[in-house]
Amino acid sequence: MKFVTYLRVSTERQGQSGLGLEAQRAAVAAHVLGRGEVVAEFVEVESGKRSDRPELARALAEAKRAGAVLLIAKLDRLARNVAFIANLLESGVEVTAADMPEANRFVLHIMAAVAEQEGRAISERTKAALAAAKARGVKLGWSIPERASEQRQAARKGAAVNKARALAHAENVLPMVEQIRAGGASLRQIAAELNARGIKTARGGKWHATTVRNILTVENGAEARAA
Repeated sequence: MKFVTYLRVSTERQGQSGLGLEAQRAAVAAHVLGRGEVVAEFVEVESGKRSDRPELARALAEAKRAGAVLLIAKLDRLARNVAFIANLLESGVEVTAADMPEANRFVLHIMAAVAEQEGRAISERTKAALAAAKARGVKLGWSIPERASEQRQAARKGAAVNKARALAHAENVLPMVEQIRAGGASLRQIAAELNARGIKTARGGKWHATTVRNILTVENGAEARAA
């Protein structure tokens, strides 16, 4: 049996030092022993709160291509991330976990439902608390005039972060796009193939001809600036 492994650490420091990765690799090795071999490994360095996981997308695509099982090293805190679970369930790839082998598709469905309900409950409680504070005359967030400068700085920072994420996603996806395009596929055919492989756009949506063109435009722009 073939396995494609997916490991995740929360910070850049952990990714560079290997802190946490070695324990995950040991758990993966113990699970694979006597069952088959690992044909590819993908490591995600990010916060568990983020829903865009480019390395997960690459791992799913490789597992589908190789006819392998996607082996997750750790499913801890998974129930807090609906997008992660949704990506796994929609990929069509067989998934298992080293720290929770019983987490089959049925269990993942339950975890996704619980996560969705938990997120909805948190949102409702937050809205109720903010509404109560506003009713008492409390000025909230950016409505305070003195914070106008902070608002502008936050907006600029947010735009820069989004741009950086889009570029990083483009770099991860572009090799697959180029591979498909090399066979003479049109933009629409490339989009269909990416969707079939379970690859998501930078915003977690489906691919269309326009989003494929955007990826190519972003990459060509980066190359032009480098030149």
